[in-house]
Amino acid sequence: MFTGIIEEVGRVISAPSGNLVIAADGVLQGMENGASMAVNGVCLTVTGFDTKSFSVDVMPETAKKTNLGLLRAGDGVNLERPLPLGGRLGGHLVQGHVDDTGKVVSVSWGGGAMLVRFEAPPQLRHYIVEKGFIAVDGVSLTIVTRDTSSFQVSVVEYTREHTTLGSRRVGDLVNLEVDIIAKYVEQLGQAHRQGITVDFLQEHGFLVG
Repeated sequence: MFTGIIEEVGRVISAPSGNLVIAADGVLQGMENGASMAVNGVCLTVTGFDTKSFSVDVMPETAKKTNLGLLRAGDGVNLERPLPLGGRLGGHLVQGHVDDTGKVVSVSWGGGAMLVRFEAPPQLRHYIVEKGFIAVDGVSLTIVTRDTSSFQVSVVEYTREHTTLGSRRVGDLVNLEVDIIAKYVEQLGQAHRQGITVDFLQEHGFLVG
């Protein structure tokens, strides 16, 4: 589980098919092979590391469904280690399971903040609500406004300087993960409308077998 509070921006050293090698600093502290790392919001497993970098494998499906397959040497990536037990939750609950990609459709400025609007895929739009949470490339953000096909967020100076969002431009693809609470509410609402079934009880651990 992650929080959407980015610890540092790493730099891609190499991006051969199925693998990423990323230069980093602070997130290397206490690193172990097999540890989890969120890279642009995607939870990946560390397969190797040294004092200046780490490597992760990227499965073909992950490369296809996220923007990781577009990364090249020199690109910046948002990095976050998992939330430690008892740690402070500064953003919102982020699983690191990207739902889909969105596209930057506009960048403007207002009140000292960078206002970025993203086109959202149709299957995610009903989860996106004003003042609700969303993770964009792993960054926990609050939705300012939404319409039938897109949503807008306000990116403050600190976030611009300490994540990759400050360099995003129109046309860029970003990873989107909607608020997990919205998914649970939807599923429980469906169960309520359909009545409690044996399949529902098994799925949620109330029955075994």
